[in-house]
Amino acid sequence: MSETITEIDTLVVGAGQAGIAMSEHLTALKIPHLVLEKKRIAEAWRSGRWDSLVANGPAWHDRFPNRVFDAHPDSFIGKEGVADYFVRYAQQFNAPIRTGVTVNRVTRNRGRAGFTVETSDGVIQTQRVVAASGPFHRPIIPAIAPAQENIHQLHSAQYKNPQQLPEGGVMVVGAGSSGVQIADELQRAGRQVWLSVGPHDRPPRAYRGRDYCWWLGVLGLWDAATKEAHKEHVTIAVSGARGGETIDFRRLAHQGIRLTGVTRQFADGNVQFADDLQQNVRLGDENYLSVLDAADAWIAANGADLPPEPAARQFMSDPPCLTQPVLSLNLADEGIRTIIWATGYATDYRWLDVDCFDEQQRPVHHRGVAQAAGIYFLGLPWQSRRGSTFIWGVWHDAKYIADQIAIQRSYAAYGSVAQ
Repeated sequence: MSETITEIDTLVVGAGQAGIAMSEHLTALKIPHLVLEKKRIAEAWRSGRWDSLVANGPAWHDRFPNRVFDAHPDSFIGKEGVADYFVRYAQQFNAPIRTGVTVNRVTRNRGRAGFTVETSDGVIQTQRVVAASGPFHRPIIPAIAPAQENIHQLHSAQYKNPQQLPEGGVMVVGAGSSGVQIADELQRAGRQVWLSVGPHDRPPRAYRGRDYCWWLGVLGLWDAATKEAHKEHVTIAVSGARGGETIDFRRLAHQGIRLTGVTRQFADGNVQFADDLQQNVRLGDENYLSVLDAADAWIAANGADLPPEPAARQFMSDPPCLTQPVLSLNLADEGIRTIIWATGYATDYRWLDVDCFDEQQRPVHHRGVAQAAGIYFLGLPWQSRRGSTFIWGVWHDAKYIADQIAIQRSYAAYGSVAQ
């Protein structure tokens, strides 16, 4: 759309998976709205990921209900394919998206309803704002990062491929899905890689002929409303790379990756690690086995004809880096020239100048409906359930928010009719 719109009922900020899902439901309810995107549709999939990334879930599962991927259902779609999918999806219902527009500030109007939205393309007046930019706004590099000019440092969001890095060894800090896949890619490219492993869950990619996404579904875990106690910040190590595979830290170590515990501090060219590698791997194993146990119990209870898989419970031998963990090393002596921080993201809602955050600047909401009337959030972790940040999960959360917006519009319409 080329014409600048100055008044709209509902403004959606962000045209990734959350914004497109939101637009679809608002369109179905005939609610006038506009979606603003500062770059391109689904830009984070294109430029905020490394070159070889594929979706962590199979194509039959990681999609919206009203369109399938042009690929085998059990395949794992590459990042460009995912972005193209969202572009085509938005075209299906002619989503009112304006790209290349940055939202600079949102403020509540005084003495009248709605909000004033200052953008790079003018001012918009709206009754409601949906922050559909998800949770991954600002890459986090911890304060412990060394101040050494001879060490190339970057966040996993900036990593593209092995060729972009200087020659030499690489230390990857963080062993969630991103860190593990990047470390594996670098080692297969001939680099010496150190991988700092913290607490994690490591589910099976598949078990007894069914993908992990399927098991989460039949076991009712996708719809879990809250995390288990003490797992608020535990990362998940899972991968769709090379057709999908279970993350096995012992295999990675036997493959040539050197494992360490949590990175504690840097000083004088040295790095110290916590003595927690064995515990972190052991707890990851327990999580893995608990999924197998739950799956076996479900099969027995339902009489499902799924083939046994005893080999899934057999672990490789413990590598030396696990039995004799390294607690410190000198970066120069080990030839480490690069550190990749796979340490997650922080939210950044500085543009939303409305009282709807707690002391830690986290959105205060119920299922995406903020405590501040007229503000909504979409794409947040555990927004309503475990699956909220996944492609299919955000679609269902968007439907709930659209319904809430429709309810508020009905109250406003009643007042107009009464007058």
